Amino acid sequence: MGYNPFSLHRKTILVTGASSGIGQGIAIICSKMGAAVIASGRNLQKLENTFDLLADSRHKITAVDLTNSESVRKMVEELPPLDGIVHCAGIGQRIPCKLLTENAVDEVMDINFKAPVLLQAELLRQKKIRKGASIVFIASIASWSASFGNSVYSASKGALISYANCLSIELAPQKIRVNCISPAMVRTDLIYQEGVEEGNLIEDEKKYPLKRYGTPEDIANLVVYMLSDASTWMTGSNVEISGGGKLG
Repeated sequence: MGYNPFSLHRKTILVTGASSGIGQGIAIICSKMGAAVIASGRNLQKLENTFDLLADSRHKITAVDLTNSESVRKMVEELPPLDGIVHCAGIGQRIPCKLLTENAVDEVMDINFKAPVLLQAELLRQKKIRKGASIVFIASIASWSASFGNSVYSASKGALISYANCLSIELAPQKIRVNCISPAMVRTDLIYQEGVEEGNLIEDEKKYPLKRYGTPEDIANLVVYMLSDASTWMTGSNVEISGGGKLG
């Protein structure tokens, strides 16, 4: 095999939110690039579907609720040493500010912000991250691009970016890199769960210079770069991937 700095050969990568959407796309592409993938999600059946799409059968799946601290602790205990982590688990929400409740705020912040932060803390406590590893957080351009009803989701992603910036400084002495990716709209089941009609999505796509939303594969290819040795001088960055759209 010739030299390929983008290869993930001999790397073990944990991907959360791998049961569908962007997380599933990341798991699949990482497996095709040579990584041993540990795919995590809440729904075992969906994770099994993801497993069937991976490049070979040497990968693992682990069904876990990342908001349950004891379940997270047990999962981390069973993990091998990791060369990469992709924090992708998350949910969307659209509620006007005046209609927000404590439960609505907690639901989004617990999954989008608190869960990855506490998982990351547990991985560090149990020393599961190898020196020179790469950590990637899937954020969103929503952190700075305002839209109606998207306040708490936007805030959760902004908080995640701020956290990642601090984590990058703390882990730099171990040569562990920490970066964020902020996509614009990506065609996954998540956008349909918000009840948006297909016709409206097609019209919105026309606002993008490249005239389309992203795909999970678009995001996954950027993740591979961040996980690979091609990006060893990159940390504390937040990379926008938006089809050329400067929204907000």
